[in-house]
This record gives sequence, C-alpha cells and structure tokens, in this order.
Amino acid sequence: MTCLVGCAAIAQPSPVAGIGPDPDLPAPTKSLIPTVHIAPAIGWPKGTQPKAPVGFRVTALASGLDHPRWLYVLPNGDVLVAESNAPPKPDDAKGIKGVVMKQVMKKAGAGVPSANRITLLRDVDGDGVAETRTTFMQGLNSPFGMALVGNELFIANSDAIVKVPYQAGQTSISVAPVKLTDLPAGSINHHWTKNIIASADGSKLYATVGSNSNVGENGLAAEEGRAAIWEVDRATGAKRIFATGLRNPNGMAWEPQSKALWTVVNERDELGNDLVPDYLTSVKEGAFYGWPFSYWGQNVDTRVVQQQPDLVARAIKPDYGLGSHVAPLGLAFSDERTMPQNYASGAFIGEHGSWNRKPFNGYKVVFVPFAGGRPSSEPIDFLTGFVSAQGKAYGRPVGVAMDGKGGVLVADDVGNVIWRVGIAK
Repeated sequence: MTCLVGCAAIAQPSPVAGIGPDPDLPAPTKSLIPTVHIAPAIGWPKGTQPKAPVGFRVTALASGLDHPRWLYVLPNGDVLVAESNAPPKPDDAKGIKGVVMKQVMKKAGAGVPSANRITLLRDVDGDGVAETRTTFMQGLNSPFGMALVGNELFIANSDAIVKVPYQAGQTSISVAPVKLTDLPAGSINHHWTKNIIASADGSKLYATVGSNSNVGENGLAAEEGRAAIWEVDRATGAKRIFATGLRNPNGMAWEPQSKALWTVVNERDELGNDLVPDYLTSVKEGAFYGWPFSYWGQNVDTRVVQQQPDLVARAIKPDYGLGSHVAPLGLAFSDERTMPQNYASGAFIGEHGSWNRKPFNGYKVVFVPFAGGRPSSEPIDFLTGFVSAQGKAYGRPVGVAMDGKGGVLVADDVGNVIWRVGIAK
C-alpha cells in the first residue's frame, strides 16, 4: 500500500474546492497508480465522541451495533436501523485492482459480513439514549432504505423492494416479507445500496440504484437500469426509470418549500484529487446527469470507450457541488419546527469520507443552508471529529435522519453507533 499512497499527487488543501453551484473543475489527472488514501478504522476510544456546534449536545442513542448504515424514524418516534453490509458479489472487483480495493474496504471497516437485520430503538424518556432495543426484522438481503406507507413497511434489499404489514408500536415483525418488485442486482452489484422514499400521497416509491462500475469499465450492458432513480407504483410494483446518469445516488428527501425530490450523489473516481465534485441536486423527471459519458454537464470523460455524444448534449448540471470524494450518503432536510433558526432551513448530509484523495475529504456531517428551496451558502460543519490527529477513523457517518424532537440522528458504521445531536438543555 505504501507505493500506492506515496506515488499519487497531493492536492493543495482548500475548504471550498469543488463546492457550490459552479465549482472549479481542474483538468483531469490520470495516473497508472490511483491515489489510495483512507483513514484506517479503529472505532471510538472510551470517553470520546464526535463534536457538534455550540448549543447542541451529542449522545449515543445506541452503541455496539453491527455496521449500522441507514435510519428511518417511525411516526411514534421509534428508530429503525438497517445493520447491513455488501451481499456476495463474486464478479465485482476482480484482478489486481480488485484485490487492492478489497484491502482498502477492509481497512475502512467495510469488510465485515452483513448482519442482514433491522433493529428498533426507542427512547422513552427523551434523554437521547434508547432504553428499548429489539431485533425488528432479520434474514433480509443487505437491507438499506425503508419507508412506511399506511400500515405497510417497505424495505429496499440489495436486489428488490419487499414489504411487511406494520402496526404502530410493535417492536418486532416475524412474517415473511412479500416482494413488491426486483431491482437491478446480479453478480457484480458494485454499488449495492438501494434507498427508497415514498411520494407525499404514498402512491409511488422512488428507489436509488448505483452504477456497476467506476466509469463503465464493465461494459454498458452491465449498467442497464443502473446509475438511476426508479419510480415504482406502490400498489402494483410496476416501475419506470425516473432519472439517469447519477453514478451512485443514496440519500433522498423532499425539499420542504418546493416539494421537489433531492438526492446526494457519489461521482466518479481516479481523475484527480479535486475531480469530480460529489453533489447535492434536485431530481428532474426524465433528466440525464452525465454518468458515465460526462460530468458536471458536458465535460466529457474520455475513459469511456463507447461515447454517446447525443446523451452528453442533453446532460444537465447538478445543483450544488459538495467537494470531491466526500462520499455523501445520508440526506435529511431540517425541521423548522424543532431546530434553531440558523439550522431551520437546509440539508444535513452524512459524508462517509474519501479514499481517492490526499488529503482526506468528508468524514463528517455538514449542513447546507437553503433559501427559497435552493442552497444559499457554503456547507457548515455540523458533526466532526470522526478522524484522529493521526489520520485514524474513529467512525464514519452514513445515514442521517431528523427525529422530530429537535434532534439529528447519524448512523456511524465504523463506530457502530447511532449518534443523536440534540439541542442542549
């Protein structure tokens, strides 16, 4: 690993590189050996925790979990946690590069088997620590996104959306899930996480499906139906592609003022320390966002063998750059009814952290202020301290959710903790 790290160019640190509606896009930097620089996972030493802004208090809602990735808050305040990791992917990451990437993922804390479980947490007295913790569902297939519509709970496994009946207050479900619809998967399933969100009227579900490669190197046939957001009819399971060209979308949320669907996207790697910016964007029906043929509009990626200039010509720019290689995953819009004024309008984003950049980028939760339904200023650090002064990862933020009680919940899949950031009393 030493050569892989030492042979790569070092970016000049900049707090605003790749950030904003019109981020700087340096010339691509290509090398035989890509930058490999990751914070090795060590977990939280006793007595340590992440840091929040003045006026907030951090507590561990629950600890000792098994790779918690995603969160969903039920109407009664119960918190569902998807404890999950990648399913078997026998045809992903082959060859020398594949061996290196598997070592990198293991070093980053992502080499553990999937618990395939959803755990329920309940904080009865509101002190930021869950008194009740139960196995809500088990035997799933790398579960990730969750959505409740009426008395049906939908779960996005790595290969399908399934559903189970739900009654308010129940702490476990033992009935076998029923499949609503398949989602693109297969033996590569490179970006395996599938997230879902329901429309306001509950008639539709929207599902994220990441690409099967970095930039189409497994062939375009392997990308059929991927790098996209699907729209699924909740009653029948019938589906259609809603938007495409999104390399790896994860978090989704409805913006409170415009009611538009927004998502965060992990862009491509191996074009340099400050290229390509990951982003936050509204999702327009029928839109194409460039991947794999171009990025940030019509900037062509010449690594793609089968170019499609007709698609590039209609590729639209994302709304807001978050910085290169920050790996945004979680997304939750603030609740103006429960949050202080300076955090009342905007998006909380869980940045899992870079592996293809030196120095590090991400490894924190940021808040992007909004005005008039759009980003209005640069991201503000909201939850930090995930990386030690020696470059070791105590934790890595993934899913983010509002708990409806003035708290922001953050899933930490390296620290195996659900953090609650609440207003200090």
